[in-house]
Amino acid sequence: MKEKKPTRKLWLTIRLNEDEQQLLNKLLKDSTCAMLSDYVRKVVLNKPINIKYRNASIDDFLTDMLALKKELNYIGHNFNQSVHVLHTLERIGDFQHWIITNEQDKDRLFKHIETISFRIESLYTLWSQK
Repeated sequence: MKEKKPTRKLWLTIRLNEDEQQLLNKLLKDSTCAMLSDYVRKVVLNKPINIKYRNASIDDFLTDMLALKKELNYIGHNFNQSVHVLHTLERIGDFQHWIITNEQDKDRLFKHIETISFRIESLYTLWSQK
């Protein structure tokens, strides 16, 4: 059976100036708390607050990898269109052999693109803490 959380019925109201509010919002944004009330409650009750730490070099790496992912998808799409056009040239035997060989190459390329895409997406999800 699930443990019931105590209902919070009491309010704490404070007044802030604009600078204090901006600082509080920055501190909230730097933490892993989703809601301002969670953050303030932890501060007031002297509980630990998890701070987000981002590594700029990994952020740059992710930006580059996401751009590479987009480019690989574009290349794969163009390759697929080229092979589709070559399928219309069935009257020449050499082209048929080339088509079969390149279909296998295309399948390998798409498999690699899918693997790269999956790994980049996994790293992005892990790093952005979604």
